[in-house]
Amino acid sequence: MQRRVVIGAALTVLVLAGAAVGASRAAERSARERAAARVDAERQAREADIAFYRERVARDPIGAADRTQLAALHLQRARETGNYQDVLRAEELARQSLALRTGHNAKSYSLLAAALLAQHRFADALEIGRALHHWDPQATSFHAQLAEIELELGNYDAAQAAFDSLWPRRRELAVAPRLARWAEIQGRTQLARRLLDEALTEALARTELPREQLAWYYWRAGDLALRTGRLDEARFAFDQGLEVFPGDYRLLVALAKLEAAQGHWHRAIDYGEQAIATVADPATLGLLSDAHATLGDADHAAQYARAMELSVTAQPGQWHRAWSLFLLDHDRRVPEVLAKVQDELQTRRDVYGYDLLAWALHKGGRDAEAWEAMARALSQGTRDPQLLDHAREIARSLSHSAP
Repeated sequence: MQRRVVIGAALTVLVLAGAAVGASRAAERSARERAAARVDAERQAREADIAFYRERVARDPIGAADRTQLAALHLQRARETGNYQDVLRAEELARQSLALRTGHNAKSYSLLAAALLAQHRFADALEIGRALHHWDPQATSFHAQLAEIELELGNYDAAQAAFDSLWPRRRELAVAPRLARWAEIQGRTQLARRLLDEALTEALARTELPREQLAWYYWRAGDLALRTGRLDEARFAFDQGLEVFPGDYRLLVALAKLEAAQGHWHRAIDYGEQAIATVADPATLGLLSDAHATLGDADHAAQYARAMELSVTAQPGQWHRAWSLFLLDHDRRVPEVLAKVQDELQTRRDVYGYDLLAWALHKGGRDAEAWEAMARALSQGTRDPQLLDHAREIARSLSHSAP
């Protein structure tokens, strides 16, 4: 009798626990459904706005303001979907607006700079960024955008001066993520982490922010955690971001990288394939190729490598760095990649450019030169695992070749 009572009590606990778990899962599903509904509503509203302003632009050949607004909407959609054509359209509309009116049209200049940044045309963006800051040196957004451009170009003295002056405004959303990136370049990862955490907290309090922008802050915090080995923290950030913006391709790519870092290749493939259903990002296609190769599926590995090349060649402009790394890691077309890297360094002399140069020289058997380039890559104190891994490999190769 006592045994039946104990068993009955245990079953009651299990039933209650099961009910609690079921209620929790139902609540999670409900939250995801509400988030998805809100995202869908935002998308529909944006598409309606694009159609509205497109019609106004078609009717009014001299409407500068309408072209500016339409450019902003295309850039917003580009951030959400990764659609490269939206970036190009935003650039075109911003230029049209500026051709119609240059005075009192700073927003179009800023949108043009943003479109050029999205295309990695940093040198083109620099002139615009400097002009905007000159016209209104008190505007935080213009100053922060210029600091970002200087950073991407590897103009680190100018970036240092800009970010130093922005430090009092470090809690503003226009500044914090960019300042965090500068801290990363300098190897100050704890500072970068704190800045991103504070930015995420501020973004969560901004009810007017589009869901894709809020998800971006989760992605940014998680990306830093992933690259500094805090994998549980990275997963939490990515999962929370997907709760906010279901299907966000950036977060799906990040989860694919996380699973790959843990050797979970089937899961990496699953997340990667979900991501490329939205945008055929070259880096993701390369990850999928490597994942299939690791699992022994040479056919799929080759197909994704080919898709990666097609994706890169479909985008005019700068030679894609993810494609360069993929080729070098697989010992393919090394002289061609080296020439491309050296050409890019004529205008963009950042630490990642010198890292690519070092890796290309190493793959070409020129380790002494590679070490000199690697010293430039490490000159800012950057603690990125990619740079550190390349440095160790080049140093090891040099030690083995020493007499």
